[in-house]
Amino acid sequence: MNWQHRTPRARLALWGFWFATVALFVWCWGLMTERTMWVFVQDAPRAAADIGSRAWPPRWSYMEQLWQPLWDTLNIATLGTLLGVVMAVPLAFLAASNTTPSRLVLRPAALLLIVASRSINSLIWALLLVSILGPGLLAGIIAIAFRSVGFVGKLLYEAIEETDVRQIEAVTATGAGPAQVLHYAIVPQVLPTFLGISVFRWDINIRESAILGLVGAGGLGMQLQASLNVLAWPQVLMICIVILGTVIASEWVSGKVRRALI
Repeated sequence: MNWQHRTPRARLALWGFWFATVALFVWCWGLMTERTMWVFVQDAPRAAADIGSRAWPPRWSYMEQLWQPLWDTLNIATLGTLLGVVMAVPLAFLAASNTTPSRLVLRPAALLLIVASRSINSLIWALLLVSILGPGLLAGIIAIAFRSVGFVGKLLYEAIEETDVRQIEAVTATGAGPAQVLHYAIVPQVLPTFLGISVFRWDINIRESAILGLVGAGGLGMQLQASLNVLAWPQVLMICIVILGTVIASEWVSGKVRRALI
């Protein structure tokens, strides 16, 4: 009797799975493209080339007007990250199963807040906050903070739950109370991870804060929106170059700091 990797029933189930996957893809593709005007799609290469020719060369003199929006973008990302971290730390300790004071009430509530924060994009947060607070940097800072809470809170509470139980038991055996166990056994284990997560989130927030101005939350995005409104393509290209350079610089700084911390 020849050995077979799968039984006939398993092979049939596998083929059924792939058939269902392809059918689902075809159905979703048809649903998403039923209103697509393919004439515009066919004309897209020519339109892209036309915009590219209008945008080149970039308007280097426009850089003088971008220093302040660039500084605002960096402030939005930095202050938003700090505010998000401050809110995320207590939520993470409430959400972790080994540090929460109440698994029936506080832990589900903390997990709900973390999930809610991660479920809403920072651009949507900014859109809502601009409607409430008005346009400006404050809406952008709070939007970045609200988005950061879920990211930092989730990774931090998972790190807390993965702490070495032996260190906790050793500190507990000395007669230490809950606060002392937290301070001497848990925090030292998660601190490097926490710092790395915070720096990584700051790097992500640099990218996200650069576009929040599209909905009125300040920064480079507002300059980008203004340039797009008047079809000033050389200015648009210059702003894109500044955003790219800022992201590359933040990626380099983030990588250096995380390697130093972890």
